[in-house]
Amino acid sequence: MGRSIEVTTLGDLFVSAADQFGTNVLLEFPDSSTTYCDLSKAAHRRAAALLGTGVRPGSHVGILMANCVEFIECLMATQLIGAVAVPINARFKPQELAHVLDDAGVELLFTHDLISEYANFATLIHNAVSVKQPSQLETVVMIGSAEGFTKDESFLQGAGHVGQTTVAEYNQYVRVRDPAIMMYTSGTTAHPKGCPLNHEVLVRNGINWNRSRLSLAEGEVCWAPLPMFHTASILPLISCMSAGATLQSMTHVEPGAALKMMHGRANIAFPAFPTVALELINHPDFTETDLSPVRLVSTVAPAETLRQIQNAFPQAKQVAAYGLTEAGGMVASNKVDDPLEHRLSSSGKPLPGLRAKIVDPETLEELPAGEKGEILIKGYAVFDGYHRSPERNSEAFVDGWFRTGDLCVIDEHGNIEFHGRIKDMLKVGGENVAAIEIESVLAMHPDVKLAQVIGVPDDRLVEVACAYVEPTDGTSIDPDSLIAFCRDKIASFKVPRHVRVTSHWPMSTTKIQKYVLREWYDKENSGAAAPN
Repeated sequence: MGRSIEVTTLGDLFVSAADQFGTNVLLEFPDSSTTYCDLSKAAHRRAAALLGTGVRPGSHVGILMANCVEFIECLMATQLIGAVAVPINARFKPQELAHVLDDAGVELLFTHDLISEYANFATLIHNAVSVKQPSQLETVVMIGSAEGFTKDESFLQGAGHVGQTTVAEYNQYVRVRDPAIMMYTSGTTAHPKGCPLNHEVLVRNGINWNRSRLSLAEGEVCWAPLPMFHTASILPLISCMSAGATLQSMTHVEPGAALKMMHGRANIAFPAFPTVALELINHPDFTETDLSPVRLVSTVAPAETLRQIQNAFPQAKQVAAYGLTEAGGMVASNKVDDPLEHRLSSSGKPLPGLRAKIVDPETLEELPAGEKGEILIKGYAVFDGYHRSPERNSEAFVDGWFRTGDLCVIDEHGNIEFHGRIKDMLKVGGENVAAIEIESVLAMHPDVKLAQVIGVPDDRLVEVACAYVEPTDGTSIDPDSLIAFCRDKIASFKVPRHVRVTSHWPMSTTKIQKYVLREWYDKENSGAAAPN
């Protein structure tokens, strides 16, 4: 018989985990740690304070913070009373923040004066409100010393007027299909879109991912330092809570500090993206760090980069994954016993309870195994639709299947191969070219640490490839040599016509913003200076 399906609310999972694993460390930072029990007490106090402030089930509560313990306190406090948490991208500019606060109908916003690599949040909020006054925002709680906001100490005093039995009463009425968290996904030019994720999507996906792929056990440690406003942090947190494991996080991802955290302790490394993974393995302390307990590394990258990561962790299994916010962050992942070449070339099969198929993007006709097209997904982890977007939702769903907009292949074994976004396609002289195909070839060059390809105008071919590349440490890249390198490996129309060398990237949450690269190129060709 198969394993039973566990469906509960995020608040109930948290309470149950605290009861079962109370003295275990749930959350660890380089200089501090917090047990399940202590985090539960803090979250319950915040939940009571939220009720004292007038927040009720269904209210939208924003969280604008860098990674910290208080982020999770605020997140779990909302879940305990049936409110909806709205984690906000800390890299947003004032106009983007103003849109999210207003579009989501945020009533109360948590923030802090911890700046890290992000903006000064107090200034950011003031500037956002000057762009557009959010229609429902009544309270901004400041954890720290910034003036002009409700002090966290004053906010927490409101908990004294609400008993913990009241929090428990609110918690028992939360339903698994109620929205729990609303993430905002950033497009290339459009406003971010609200993606409400219900409790079943999040909790079931976190438990399912752990049971079928990670196999985290009580007391084990998962290093997952990505921003907590992203599913790539929230999902492993849920997996850890389901097992009594520890999540290692960081306010700022610095490879040296990360290696010290992981030294002799981490069992799973979840850098998720190549920018993070490559910084780790290229750091001078990497070879001196005891990473022998690491048994699984999960990264999404071109095959050659994955091979490089696998070689750096010979005692572990490098697995890839395919996911998106609209499906709770995870659709498919390799199993540790998949053959190496499958783990390098594909993202594995869908998690149990999820289905995927490939269709022609224009006709929506299902395509046979091995053919490239748009991937559609169906199952418990698919969200119910974008926030306040009936027209977009009517286009996004076809007979219950969600149209991802991703270009994929499902091979004869059922493994998903990701080939980029459909809108991340180049049209070179009438030929469709996926940017990721060129990026994969560039990644094979020993001097290329990271490569991103965009389409730029061309008088003869209408559009051609331009590659932005970052050299590996201690090397330099000659553009002409790199172009010659590509000519031997891909069709001539796919070879980049332009190469630009850069040492930094325009980032959103975890992804490189290609539209900014296009802006750099346009500025350069208009005579304006582009960033180095």
